[in-house]
Amino acid sequence: MVELIFFYALSAVLLGSAIGVISVRNPVHAALLLVLTFFTAAQLWILLRAEFLGIALILVYVGAVMVLFLFVVMMLDINTAPLREGFTRYLPAGLLVAAVMAAQMIAVLSARNFGFDQFSAPADLPAGYSNTRDVAELLFSKYLMAVQVAALVLIVAVVAALALTLRRREGVRSQDVDAQVAVRKTDRLRVVKMPSEKKVPQA
Repeated sequence: MVELIFFYALSAVLLGSAIGVISVRNPVHAALLLVLTFFTAAQLWILLRAEFLGIALILVYVGAVMVLFLFVVMMLDINTAPLREGFTRYLPAGLLVAAVMAAQMIAVLSARNFGFDQFSAPADLPAGYSNTRDVAELLFSKYLMAVQVAALVLIVAVVAALALTLRRREGVRSQDVDAQVAVRKTDRLRVVKMPSEKKVPQA
């Protein structure tokens, strides 16, 4: 009973923060609400006895991706004034689309199809159970091909990011590390010997 109350409470917070992400006008507030959304989703994973997935969600999304996204948004100093213009003019159309989507979700995810009576309660786990081991066994046995495809996609993304960073543009000054390392003092400094000046005797 207590777990069910926590589940409904966390689900309410998750839905509220997710709606706030797409409804607020300030991008910094949207990023903070997205952090709350990921953190609440991680709590739901932990509540469902998937501690590894919950901690991974916090470390990867909340601790790295969202913090980076928040810093980028704050550094860009986005002007939100144009976003406020013409907002009320498209409000009826937006409400109509939202109502249609909500009706579709209610029709699909109704209690008749996805109620608690359709699923059995989770079985009690043994004392030495480890969800991390079970996840690893599934990833590297049944879903091995999916893991390899995901790894290839990540490698392509890393290479593409490096290629975009290292490309040369006209008018942009950049360092040439190889040329700096290969520099010698004889190429940069020239010692010129000049005769010393002598004072001309006054007449």
